[in-house]
Amino acid sequence: MTGTALAGERLLATGGVSQIEGAAGGGLVPWAVIAGDGTRDQIGFTAFHTRIEIDDFRLQSSGVAVGLHDRLELSLTRQLLSLGTTAPGQSIRQDVVGAKIKLVGDAVVDQDSWVPQIAVGLQYKRNRDMAVPTALGARHDTGTDFYVSATKLYLAGFAGRNLLLNATVRATKANQLGLLGFGGDKRDRYRAEFETSAAVFLTDSFALGAEYRFKPDNLRVFREDNCYDFFAAWFVSKHASLTMAYTRLGQLADKKNQNGVYLSLQLSP
Repeated sequence: MTGTALAGERLLATGGVSQIEGAAGGGLVPWAVIAGDGTRDQIGFTAFHTRIEIDDFRLQSSGVAVGLHDRLELSLTRQLLSLGTTAPGQSIRQDVVGAKIKLVGDAVVDQDSWVPQIAVGLQYKRNRDMAVPTALGARHDTGTDFYVSATKLYLAGFAGRNLLLNATVRATKANQLGLLGFGGDKRDRYRAEFETSAAVFLTDSFALGAEYRFKPDNLRVFREDNCYDFFAAWFVSKHASLTMAYTRLGQLADKKNQNGVYLSLQLSP
C-alpha cells in the first residue's frame, strides 16, 4: 500500500448508480457494491440528484456518498415528496443516513468463484413532516431499515454480454420508503421484504435492466403496493452517469396506479 488516494481506478460502472435512498446500487434497490470508483487504497465520492415524475406526485432525492477503501460506504440523502392534489401546496421531507460494509467476495474480480459480493447495510430515516402520515395512521417519524445484499457480475454471461444479478433482503417498518412514516394502525413491526435487480451491459458503458421491490403494508386506510422499474443507465465516464427509467409505484396515499419517469444524474470527482 502506497498511501490513501482519491478514487478513480476501479472499472467503469462497478460502483453502480445512486439508489433513491442514497446507497450505491440500482435506482430502487441497494447492491453490495461500494459507492465510487475507489480501490482498496482509495476513497471514492459520489453526488446525485434524482427526480421521479409520477401521475399525481413528484419525488426528488439528492445526496452524497463516500466509499472508503472499497469496504465501507457512508451516505446522506434528502428526499422531497410533493403531494399534489392529495394535499395541495404541501410536501414531505425525509432525511436518510446510510451505512454499508462489504463482508466477502468481489462482484467483478471473483469470476472463478460462485460466491457473490455480499454486504450488509442500514438506512436511518427521519420524516420531517408527519401531519399527513399521522392522519393516515403512521405510528413513528423515524425508522431504520436493515438489509443484506448479494451482487454478482457474470462477464459475457448473457449472449456474450456482461450480466449483473442482485438480491437484497430488507427488514423494514417504512411506509412508502418512510415518506408516509413508519409502522401503522394495521401493523407496527419489522417485516423482511425481498428486492432484486438484473442488468445486461450492451456495451461497457450502457446497461438495460429491471428491478422489483416488495414493500410492507402497514396502513389500514390505503393499500401499499410493491414497485418496479425498467431502466437504462449510461456511464458517460468515471465522473458521470445518467439513468432513466419507467417506474411503477402502484398506490401512493389516496392515488392508485402511480406510474412515471425516473431521471437520475450521478457525479464523481
